[in-house]
Amino acid sequence: MAKKKASPNTNPKNNGATATSASVEQLLTTALERGSDTLETGRYIVTFKEGAGEAALDSFSSEHGLRVADARDFKDQAAVLEAADDADVFHFPEIGAALISGGAAQSRSLTAQAELTTDSPYETIEPEYFAFSDQVTREFMRTYGTKTEKTSGDFLRGFLQAAEMIAREFGFDQEGAIEEGVEAEVVGATWGLNVCKVPPSVRSGLGIRVAVLDTGFALNHPDFIGRPIASATFVGQPVQDLNGHGTHTAGTACGPKAPAGTTPRYGIGYRASMFIGKVLQNNGSGTTATVLAGMNWAIANRCPVISMSLGAQTGVQAAYTAAGQSALNNGLLMIAAAGNAAAPTGAPANSPTIMSVAALDQNLRPASFSDFGKIEIAGPGVDVFSSWYMPVRYKIISGTSMATPHVSGCAALWAETSPNLRALNLWKKLQATAKHLPYPATRVGAGLVQAP
Repeated sequence: MAKKKASPNTNPKNNGATATSASVEQLLTTALERGSDTLETGRYIVTFKEGAGEAALDSFSSEHGLRVADARDFKDQAAVLEAADDADVFHFPEIGAALISGGAAQSRSLTAQAELTTDSPYETIEPEYFAFSDQVTREFMRTYGTKTEKTSGDFLRGFLQAAEMIAREFGFDQEGAIEEGVEAEVVGATWGLNVCKVPPSVRSGLGIRVAVLDTGFALNHPDFIGRPIASATFVGQPVQDLNGHGTHTAGTACGPKAPAGTTPRYGIGYRASMFIGKVLQNNGSGTTATVLAGMNWAIANRCPVISMSLGAQTGVQAAYTAAGQSALNNGLLMIAAAGNAAAPTGAPANSPTIMSVAALDQNLRPASFSDFGKIEIAGPGVDVFSSWYMPVRYKIISGTSMATPHVSGCAALWAETSPNLRALNLWKKLQATAKHLPYPATRVGAGLVQAP
């Protein structure tokens, strides 16, 4: 159990449904009950000034009388927020940030409106937001567009309805779903791998740890039987993926070189070490804190490639920027989906320390749904074939979510070529070797990612 510093002034019951240990469902229910017209959860994220971690923790306990739980008190820093019990604060040491409960933040005036003094160990205090798989965002925009702005609470409710819709067993459009035993329409390799020049590459991702932070993974998928997989959950549900999104993205980044039968090759880093972090629930929803917990775990486990097909249409969040910088400082690279709202790049991809990925169609044109603005690179993101939960086994879906693992998989291949290709060097190599496309950098970045 995480260690905490006791406080006679703190009553954990006062934190209610915005406690650090509150589940995503509790936070969603509470947000809907208060008629929220934003994606805020009611909790807050505190980002520390560089080198001020210990001072910040001391301030929480001695100055504000708060109880602190720490990710370092969990094996491999696989922090379980629900196990924080009565802690007011949950610390992510690799990032230099912490989650603070809504009740504690309000009673101590540690909210986004707080005026921080120059000698404060805190850099920023921001609202925590809900986060979704990019597929949820795309379904929301397709179904609701901007119509949900008319009534308080409709905005968040629309996202939840989109999440529930695609979380059902047949939530995604079934065209292109390939049941076990049915031949795929393509042979050899998927169109995405072919345009990224993956099949001719002699690299396999051997020795490279690739973290995929998503809805988990189908651990019983026959294409991965016998494959070592390190995993952790940060949302109070088993790692086993009942959504499909996480299995699909992990399949593209790390799937097998030669699937059985007539199934085309759909995986890139087939010998990479897989690290699966479940930061989104089976309905595709999570929060800033669940994502930060996964980021913290991936950094602690020194994964050179950290792939994230998730986010929210919010502005730049300081904690995500700090996480990206921590990754770079430790020789790691975070790669995130730009978003599917046909709008400016969402978080965490909009952070300057995280590589943002746009989606392309089979004609190598920017996908109509792909976000724009801060874009570093592009990948195949329309009608992408990859693994899915059983018994469906495989599926064809679209999104910047699908483009991102193409970049992450190629990043693993490049990282294998040299121990010097890490962090910013790996970022620059991916851009320098990308295939130039006749579109603005705000749509495709440096161009289409290419394998070594």
